Amino acid sequence: MATHRTKMLIIGSGPAGYSAAIYGARAMLEPVMVQGLQPGGQLTITTDVENYPGFADVIQGPWLMEQMRAQAEHVGTKMHWDTIVEIDLKNGPPFRAVGDSGDEYIGDTVVIATGASAKWLGVPGEQELGGKGVSACATCDGFFYRGKKVAVIGGGNTAVEEALYLTNHSDDVTLIHRRDELRSEKILQERLFASDKITPMWNKTVERFEAGENGSLHHLVLKDTVTGEESTLEVDGAFVAIGHAPATELFKDQLPTDESGYLLVEPGTPKTEIPGVFACGDVMDHTYRQAVTAAGTGCMAALDAERFLATMDFAKEELPAVEAAE
Repeated sequence: MATHRTKMLIIGSGPAGYSAAIYGARAMLEPVMVQGLQPGGQLTITTDVENYPGFADVIQGPWLMEQMRAQAEHVGTKMHWDTIVEIDLKNGPPFRAVGDSGDEYIGDTVVIATGASAKWLGVPGEQELGGKGVSACATCDGFFYRGKKVAVIGGGNTAVEEALYLTNHSDDVTLIHRRDELRSEKILQERLFASDKITPMWNKTVERFEAGENGSLHHLVLKDTVTGEESTLEVDGAFVAIGHAPATELFKDQLPTDESGYLLVEPGTPKTEIPGVFACGDVMDHTYRQAVTAAGTGCMAALDAERFLATMDFAKEELPAVEAAE
């Protein structure tokens, strides 16, 4: 077990964490990143990425995260394959955290980039056909279904917004909901019902996703919640839109969240209510949830961390040597 001391402790990786690390390292903050259970975040399970600026051709999500990690390391970020299991934000700075490995991490500032993950139905075929017709992000993947038949599963704001967005690419969008009325905001419902490209399918649940001969999604098996009867719906793509779960359990009772669990920050900034603690990426953004916006807020977090440290006396002191004990 060892103790790691830094001016900027980054919890989580992905576009937000890596961007914070790059900017932090260039500002001589000697960042330490604890990458978490899924280094690179959700992009490591995303295949084709076509909307990240700077690449004329389609790139792969895992490759993009490898490049960001390598860049962060190249400018001086120290990476740790560990997961923070305990942190004290109330008695800092400096802030103390403990990893699953038993190592202790002490940071004069903390950047939270733990992200959020899509909620899934948990039915057969869903994970197997991920990236092969099944997705949880229309903004990310809708472009690949231009002129094709698609379905959206859900009944809240996320589902209706996804369905409306998909009409930019498809003239045949089916919205599948387990009830006979939507839970989304009325103004969104009005827009949906006014669209001649969207067909609501009421009182239906998805029992399973099934592939065709080419190995990609071919149809959905649906169950009527009233009669119990099963039916099939042929689609080229299906988008699960039942919400996202931000990874904020670690900060429970220490940082405020909204009703959906996302960390609250000062509007237009990554600043939490605790000075020296910043949140960036999907853990605080339930609106955009894009790699490019996450990277932008990671940059903001590092810049604000640098400005915060400039006002603190301990920021002017050299970091003590790392204490290590096996």
